[in-house]
Amino acid sequence: MKALPVEPSNAPVAIGVRIRSARQARRMTIGQVAEATGLTKGFLSRVERDLTSPSVASLLTLCQVLSISIGELFSAPETHVTRWDEAPKIHLGGEGIEERLLTARTERRVQMVRSVIEPGGSGEADLYSVDCDVEVLHVVQGTFELILGHESMELGTGDTVTFPGREPHSWRNPSREETVVLWTLVSPGGS
Repeated sequence: MKALPVEPSNAPVAIGVRIRSARQARRMTIGQVAEATGLTKGFLSRVERDLTSPSVASLLTLCQVLSISIGELFSAPETHVTRWDEAPKIHLGGEGIEERLLTARTERRVQMVRSVIEPGGSGEADLYSVDCDVEVLHVVQGTFELILGHESMELGTGDTVTFPGREPHSWRNPSREETVVLWTLVSPGGS
């Protein structure tokens, strides 16, 4: 099989924003990184703005100080687009509800589900819990009642509630109009 010739690109690889992001994620100043690497603050600032490229040795030292691999700087970010008309329908339980998974099926760190609930629609009769660390519920439109073991709260358009995913709960649409909610489920280690 003949290999396809690939023309090398002379376009510089923009790694500065990823270096800056790694530094900021570790809550380090340019001065702290300069001290740890032996590089100057001015040089590091130019690297972060992609105005200059570090040598391989400087890049290795920088990656060690920032606890990142060199590969992370050059790999393309994983992105996934879910088109609404292609979002898979799912059913997590309850009556009078249509649910669609908005995140990639393969995404395990966080999942987002859009639910359209008919008037009077409700969750399970018994309280249930979800295998995730955190649940975030945002009411896009309508009225929604979240039932927790120790309380019940009525939410309206624009309201958001955050609670532990393992907290037993259920829900219902107490109104005579359709309600739309977004559920965000954050898995262990996903935050």
